[in-house]
Amino acid sequence: MSGSLGRAAAALLRWGRGTGGGGLWGPGVRAAGSGAGGGGSAEQLDALVKKDKVVVFLKGTPEQPQCGFSNAVVQILRLHGVRDYAAYNVLDDPELRQGIKDYSNWPTIPQVYLNGEFVGGCDILLQMHQNGDLVEELKKLGIHSALLDEKKDQDSK
Repeated sequence: MSGSLGRAAAALLRWGRGTGGGGLWGPGVRAAGSGAGGGGSAEQLDALVKKDKVVVFLKGTPEQPQCGFSNAVVQILRLHGVRDYAAYNVLDDPELRQGIKDYSNWPTIPQVYLNGEFVGGCDILLQMHQNGDLVEELKKLGIHSALLDEKKDQDSK
């Protein structure tokens, strides 16, 4: 299974490269930087992950991800039409980078939170995208996945 995840991630990454600079950000996507200075305390992190329905801690910004895994997460959210989310660049703040790993007890970046709940990183989000769970989780948050519209369009042809 990891082979298919790797191939899908590579396809997403290739697909994402051709989008150009400005196309990744939709209205509502906020590159939130590193939060309120020294964003490494558990209380501050708890507030950050619960502040928005969708929160992503990544290397870089949604417009310019600085690693392939962060780019894949941004592209998956984009495929689903998720535009209203907070993105925190852990490269801006070493305390935030370590703090979010300690908070989630997860050793890697990116990290995705839905409704204040830790979902996982790139591999887990990709798996949820592939098996349809992401559409269902977004629906629980009141977010309509753009992939449902795409499927409807294909079914009507």
